[in-house]
Amino acid sequence: MGYRIVVVGATGNVGREMLNILHERGFPVDEIAVLASRRSQGTEVSFGDRTLTCEDLDQFDFTGWDMALFAIGSDATKKYAPRAAKQGCVVIDNSSLYRYDRDVPLVVPEVNPEAVEGYAKKNIIANPNCSTAQMVLALKPLHDRARIKRVVVSTYQSVSGSGKEAMDELWDQTKGIYVPGQEVAPKVYPKQIAFNVIPHIDVFLEDGQTKEEWKMVAETKKIVDPAIKVTATCVRVPVFVGHGEAINIEFEDHLDEEEARDILRESPGLLVVDKREDGGYITPVECVGEFATFISRIRQDSTIDNGINLWCVSDNLRKGAALNAVQIAETLGNRVLKKG
Repeated sequence: MGYRIVVVGATGNVGREMLNILHERGFPVDEIAVLASRRSQGTEVSFGDRTLTCEDLDQFDFTGWDMALFAIGSDATKKYAPRAAKQGCVVIDNSSLYRYDRDVPLVVPEVNPEAVEGYAKKNIIANPNCSTAQMVLALKPLHDRARIKRVVVSTYQSVSGSGKEAMDELWDQTKGIYVPGQEVAPKVYPKQIAFNVIPHIDVFLEDGQTKEEWKMVAETKKIVDPAIKVTATCVRVPVFVGHGEAINIEFEDHLDEEEARDILRESPGLLVVDKREDGGYITPVECVGEFATFISRIRQDSTIDNGINLWCVSDNLRKGAALNAVQIAETLGNRVLKKG
């Protein structure tokens, strides 16, 4: 016996990836519905070898459906997620709307799977920010061994994190640079993204952080440990898919780089590729389409007593969004609903 599953926002990058991953992982689906806004009603999307037709989200009745994977913006989620939850369908939400709600669990299944059991307060589970999801996979097993005091992270985030329009902007700007008179002005981003990097993701806050940086701080505390101090600089780079992160970790206890490497090798969701030679590391282009988050460049930080540096890359449309949502659905099914 399987589940009745709804994918909301099925025509977007993340929604389509959710459908791909549900099929790839053999999620026990008895029935599936795909929803989109009224203007996308009738659009066809693929689910394995099947073609599904999108229904109008506004008219859909969630009664009798087990789980709904939401891949729409916060404004639409605010309208439709409570309705789905009230009608008895568990919402797994990819937006930022519920991540900081005390009554909504924020879950990375390899890190805090037990948190899904708190879903019943609002019938909603939140998916973390893409940059946070991959980072906490690396932090949690190291924290369990040596207790993390402080994390300094710089991100190198691909344009797919901003959606299809951002990917188009990078493509068009790149082409325009080589064709005089066909330059493309920035629309999605405040400055040119082609052949450039932009140290600005999401809105600026009063203290000088951007909201993306604040998210990494708040979400790491909620998922791993509120005692961990985190400071982040989030940068958009001219890469289509795949986020990179340079992470500096300070521990309470000494942790040798070899032991850290062994711990990470044995941790779920991670693959360590760490050879001290040319090309002995993973880059964003190599992680696209992969389920794993990759760890490279593990080394001692000699400037502090108990420090480790590492490089972390992941497909942001997968672990940073769609894959984690499907894993939450799997965890909820295995620990609570127990149908599949």
